[in-house]
Amino acid sequence: MRQPRLVELDLLRFLAAFAVMAFHYMAASRSLWDESPVVLFEPVKYFATLGILGVELFFLISGFVILMSAWGHSLRRFAVSRFARLYPAYWFTVIALYVLYTYTSVEYFKPNLDTVGYAINLTMLQEAFGVIPAGGVFWSLWVELKFYFLISIVVIMGVNLRRALGFMWVWLAAAIFAEWLQNPIVTEIVMPRQAPYFIAGMAFYLIHREGSTVTRWGFVLVGYACSLYAALERMQSRIDLVGIKNFPAPPPAVIAWITVIYVLMAAVALGWLRWVRWRALTTVGALTYPLYLVHQNVSAVLIPEFRESINPWVLAGGTMLASILLSYAVYRLVDRPGQRLLRRLMGRSPVEQRQASVP
Repeated sequence: MRQPRLVELDLLRFLAAFAVMAFHYMAASRSLWDESPVVLFEPVKYFATLGILGVELFFLISGFVILMSAWGHSLRRFAVSRFARLYPAYWFTVIALYVLYTYTSVEYFKPNLDTVGYAINLTMLQEAFGVIPAGGVFWSLWVELKFYFLISIVVIMGVNLRRALGFMWVWLAAAIFAEWLQNPIVTEIVMPRQAPYFIAGMAFYLIHREGSTVTRWGFVLVGYACSLYAALERMQSRIDLVGIKNFPAPPPAVIAWITVIYVLMAAVALGWLRWVRWRALTTVGALTYPLYLVHQNVSAVLIPEFRESINPWVLAGGTMLASILLSYAVYRLVDRPGQRLLRRLMGRSPVEQRQASVP
């Protein structure tokens, strides 16, 4: 039976994307404003800076959702679902960036790419080929793709409770070993800094689907501990680079952020957010992916153009609104019809197509 959509996850997706957008607009992009954004937006500097960890919330949600979408499905159906979900909006964004940086004078966030580089970016495998991403946020898509490849091992065998738990045990042990080993190849494959979020997200889904056990909550707790380590290390590397003054992310605030996102996911798993049933959240969740893809480059166009004439708070808010409206247009005109087209073209096996053609 088709399960009711967890619209609370759509809300969390949007909050994650909004947090990343706030980070880029109000904490990270000094070059856009020609001065430190944390000075311009001093009252919200801690919240804006911590928005960088919105990506970690995406990884938690992805662990939950991908295990849910893989359950009971063949590898082919899983692959078609993921391909159709990721590529239409992504292809649009890569092509739009090519046009923007080839045929206009916009320079901010301009990648050092030729036409071949943009073409390779269309595969979403650019990092595997040693090509820089066309968009600054694309790095997380490579992480997501590697997660899909890893979980495909279980999908091939058929996802069930025992195999899901076995996969989580092996990946967690490998992640801890990889963090100790510090081998670049092993790290690239195992992703020790991102794996805890995916594994904890999978554990949350198992709790949601099968109920609570010591083992499942054990995965959550170990994932939480490893996530704290990874987040603190990530933020400290930024602080070491630019200083705490320009990157105000003290350890207690980082710990609080990671704790909050884990508590929110626990609330989803335990059904505490079932009262969230606003139907529009389905659309809000759907436009989150285009928003994540395009928001940084929207700021590259608008903020330098109007920073001298518009109040920074108004300009930041207006740029956020413009990004959201553009994302909605991409969702309605590109993403949704593109997904339908790809599923129609790829969704049926040759046998199914022949059967469907019989009167």
